[in-house]
Amino acid sequence: QVQLVESGGGLVQAGGSLRLSCAASGRTFSSNAMGWFRQAPGKEREFVAAISWSAGSTYYADSVKGRFTISRDNAKNTVYLQMNSLKPEDTAVYYCAARANLMVISTAPVAYDYWGQGTQVTVSS
Repeated sequence: QVQLVESGGGLVQAGGSLRLSCAASGRTFSSNAMGWFRQAPGKEREFVAAISWSAGSTYYADSVKGRFTISRDNAKNTVYLQMNSLKPEDTAVYYCAARANLMVISTAPVAYDYWGQGTQVTVSS
């Protein structure tokens, strides 16, 4: 059974940093693109960042570019999201996602086959 488990969320003041982790189990995702999405109350789930299987390609939403960094450790089957200079508008539940059979990045939630349960990030002003 495939599982993606996020961790690292919490409460932080504006301007602070958090590092999210997503540990995969049940299969290896070293050959698959993975991504981070977020969903704030009353809003649709939105793309945050994605990384190709080799980590040679990354892509970010304009709202987080220059502040967030996605990375992966294929040996640990884990993807990370380093979030710096956090803003109150970054408050959301953050989800890790993986594509089942494709290596290329996508920004569309429907392109991802596996999802974690989410971790809450709250940024106070």
